[in-house]
Amino acid sequence: MSELQLSRATQSRIPQSVQSPSDRPTSAAPGVLHLGLGAFHRAHQAMVFEQLLRQGDVRWGIHGVGMTQAGLVNKLRAQDGLYAVRIAGAQGIEWQVPGALWQTSVLNTERENVLNAMAAPSTRWITLTVTEKGYTPALAQLLLDGLRLRHTAVHAAGHAGITGLTIASCDNLQGNGHKLKALLQATATPQDAVLMQWIEAHCTFPCSMVDRIVPAATAEVADAAKAALGLTDHGALSTETFWEWVIEDKFADPSDAALLRQCGVRVTADVHSYEEAKLRMLNGSHSAMALMGAVTGRAYIADCVGALHIREFVERLMSQEVAPHLSRADWADYRDALIQRFGNPYLKHSVHQIATDSSQKIPQRWPPSALGQMAAHASFEHHALAAAVFLRYTLGVDEQGKAYSLNDPQANSLMTIGAKQATESDACVRALLAREDLWGPELASSEAWLARVTYWHDQVLHQGVDATVKYIIQQNDS
Repeated sequence: MSELQLSRATQSRIPQSVQSPSDRPTSAAPGVLHLGLGAFHRAHQAMVFEQLLRQGDVRWGIHGVGMTQAGLVNKLRAQDGLYAVRIAGAQGIEWQVPGALWQTSVLNTERENVLNAMAAPSTRWITLTVTEKGYTPALAQLLLDGLRLRHTAVHAAGHAGITGLTIASCDNLQGNGHKLKALLQATATPQDAVLMQWIEAHCTFPCSMVDRIVPAATAEVADAAKAALGLTDHGALSTETFWEWVIEDKFADPSDAALLRQCGVRVTADVHSYEEAKLRMLNGSHSAMALMGAVTGRAYIADCVGALHIREFVERLMSQEVAPHLSRADWADYRDALIQRFGNPYLKHSVHQIATDSSQKIPQRWPPSALGQMAAHASFEHHALAAAVFLRYTLGVDEQGKAYSLNDPQANSLMTIGAKQATESDACVRALLAREDLWGPELASSEAWLARVTYWHDQVLHQGVDATVKYIIQQNDS
């Protein structure tokens, strides 16, 4: 007998203890087109839009687009867009099955479907989680092609009522809305002049900060979902109770602000103070721990923060070198919450997952704090040690001799630099730190930065990461 799979047909079997979706309206079309149908979106924005749907507002169903891989989309299609989310925190565990994902497409093979969705009268929002490396001319061209269709439809007979769009970037890029709009402007041709005027007049690009730890799906979560639901679920996810979404008060439909606030979203004119705190504290610490974990052979972030010396290192990194340059007033509470969140044993957040695309992430996360410390004539030793560990990471083998892959657009160039660090250590440090794409021109030309990273890299190579982290804490205490 085959096992029953989660779907609209079987959702009535879901236990009452699990929050499950109401029936999808048969007449409503999705109001949100989402680009980048990964785990994060499904455990974050999709659950906010699910709240709005549960309140009876049918304009928030999602058409989710997988950018390259069909595997996840096919799994979700087989389940009618349903999947379980395990939410684990200090108070225990609960399960939810959101039902906001109404349609799916794969961009590589169904581009026309995606463009038509951008032009559809029902579509009100486009949201994006394509990661830092996804902000390319190809993305801009996709949006321009879709918006051109929409612009044409506005002026076509029978399409009255088609409006502009809220186009919300939800990636870890500072000023992400500004950057997305600038990318479209840079990609547009002179023939797009009228289209760009329409976009300027009718579409908005709010900046936003999104925060929730959502590890990649695992077999353990799938097994737990089956036990909780009594159904097989090939899309199950695990996340934490904490979530935060801060978005700029800049919407094509201004009434959306009040709706989002009712669901717990922070709508504000000041996204910057939240996004810089998240990028430099959460994301900056995550990168440092992930690289340390990869080199020392620790599997998960909880394993890293569970080591007292790494926990102390991260706390000092945030308190001494990041916080002095933040405008978020409650940074100390945010730091303490982060330490607790990092240690959540249910999250199983792989260090290698977080270390993915480090060359794209580090420029956003570390240099502003290091430069801030330099300008204040203050210590930047923790960031220098993190940079040294990053170079050690490019060897592609941990301290136990186990090889791992660098999943990074710059993997080849990074490993070429890192390959000789055992024999030409100082030259390797100089070559890595000279890269302005990683550090920016000011840090890349800093002799003080070079000297301290070189020092810590020598320590890491000869003493190991754990001993070096313990040493920097001893120095800090003396």
